[in-house]
Amino acid sequence: MRQHRTRTAVALAAIGGLATALTACSAPPAESGDAAATTDFLACMVSDFGGFDDRGFNQAVLAALDTAEEKYGVETLRLESTTENDYAPNLAQSVDQGCDFTVTVGFSLAEATKAAAEQNPDSRFAIIDDSSIELPNVKPVVFDTAQASFLAGYLAAGYSKTGTVAVFGGQPFPPVLLFMDGFSDGVDRYNADAGTDVKLLGWNKAAQDGTFAGTFTDIAAGKTLTQTFIDQGADVIMPVAGSLYLGSGEAAHEAPGDVVLVGVDNDVVELSPDLADVMLTSVMKQMADAVVELIGQAVEDEFDNSPYIGELANDGVAIAPFHEYEDSVSPELAAAVDAIREQIISGEIVVESVNAP
Repeated sequence: MRQHRTRTAVALAAIGGLATALTACSAPPAESGDAAATTDFLACMVSDFGGFDDRGFNQAVLAALDTAEEKYGVETLRLESTTENDYAPNLAQSVDQGCDFTVTVGFSLAEATKAAAEQNPDSRFAIIDDSSIELPNVKPVVFDTAQASFLAGYLAAGYSKTGTVAVFGGQPFPPVLLFMDGFSDGVDRYNADAGTDVKLLGWNKAAQDGTFAGTFTDIAAGKTLTQTFIDQGADVIMPVAGSLYLGSGEAAHEAPGDVVLVGVDNDVVELSPDLADVMLTSVMKQMADAVVELIGQAVEDEFDNSPYIGELANDGVAIAPFHEYEDSVSPELAAAVDAIREQIISGEIVVESVNAP
């Protein structure tokens, strides 16, 4: 394998106010062959303003670039944004540097990505969590997280000792609401199956109305909302709000009773092992796997603009292992969750959401 270089560029700016959700169905990316002999291929990413250390989307794509370097022998360029004003300059830099394939991380980059793609039709792009761009050189990469969130809602309702669970969002963007819709449906399904009346706080799917922090970066806001739900009796809480789960973890640790969380985007136990004692599971978007294979396709000149949609059936979404709660989830509940998963994959259960990709 040829030697490769990793290049990192950081856009320096003060963090701005507006935050973003970290956000025809094609088959999952096919396994690409060994591209170790590839030369002069530059795979790039532009982060959203959450930055490289967001414990979410950006970190997942960074890990994908690391894997692609080893698997395909490519060079990589990582462009960090700290405000939305950095998006256009960073995309311009990716083009100027000769990036063969650029991944933009998060739907807040949609406008800038579209503009860059229109201006540079020979450059290839993929955008995470957005399907609004219809251009031959842009591949949408989206995830039907409602399917995996359905499993998490079912699990949460079955695990709850108080009969009350909760969910809240950062801001009401469709990728956030998609998590919340699926979680709500899962709670409803458990109640129907078990003849129970587990209450959900924080989201009304029919009205598309619920509780939002108004931010994805203010960890204190996450703690405050979580404490409010705990005070209302919730003992399983899912924050769909970027790094605010760290504040939720603080609240869970300080709670007088047993309170557990459901993470989103990644397996939170792997990102934040100090929260393993309060993390029941996580609803995962398998972003790193998808990005690695898409880079491989681009290396082999097999790029196309058909959307990649991560689902349970193609392992694009999933729930994480129960980790420290493996022995706390009853075998009956675990088996029921597994059965629900298979029913969703087979189409026996159809998870629907107005926010679906």
